[in-house]
Amino acid sequence: MYWMEFLTVALVHLLAVASPGPDFAVVVRESVSRGRSAGTWTAFGVGSGILVHVVYSLLGIGLIVSQSILLFNLFKWLAAAYLLYLGFSALRARPMALRVDASQGARQSPRKAFVTGFVTNGLNPKATLFFLSLFTVVIDPHTPLAIQLGYGLYLATATGLWFCLVAWLFSRPGVRNGFARLGHWFDRLTGALLIGLGIRLAFSELR
Repeated sequence: MYWMEFLTVALVHLLAVASPGPDFAVVVRESVSRGRSAGTWTAFGVGSGILVHVVYSLLGIGLIVSQSILLFNLFKWLAAAYLLYLGFSALRARPMALRVDASQGARQSPRKAFVTGFVTNGLNPKATLFFLSLFTVVIDPHTPLAIQLGYGLYLATATGLWFCLVAWLFSRPGVRNGFARLGHWFDRLTGALLIGLGIRLAFSELR
């Protein structure tokens, strides 16, 4: 009975998650700079961050936040500040070695990598708007709560798996060695990208 609704949710989510943004940037950076383990834990963090959006959407908190200029802008500025922090941290990072080894990812603790992904996704105000639209427009309000929760679990799982694939691709030795040849320019590029995303978010009109 709800298969068509689920397929619609899955398609909309696929189009959203495949679009490069802060989540993609942090997973790629962790995967290339610190290896597959760090990239995978970051992907798990991003997927878990989805559950935050799902929970407040189901509880109606997302609607309250979206209607409050103060609360919504607070989330926006927190997210922008965190992206700027990640960007400047990347700019200050030491250059990658010319040759990298897959085991180097162990230097980044799983907890820190997970938190990076979780906070990046959880504070993203664009994700707030996306899930608010998803649970108020795409999903019928009369759909049972258990079914909606199932959609949410799917979205979190699918997001985590997608970024695990991204982590796997960008942590392959050939790919990492290719980026390592760029030396410090890779960190500068990703740092500038994250700073740009932070500035764009800070001055964007999302409302």
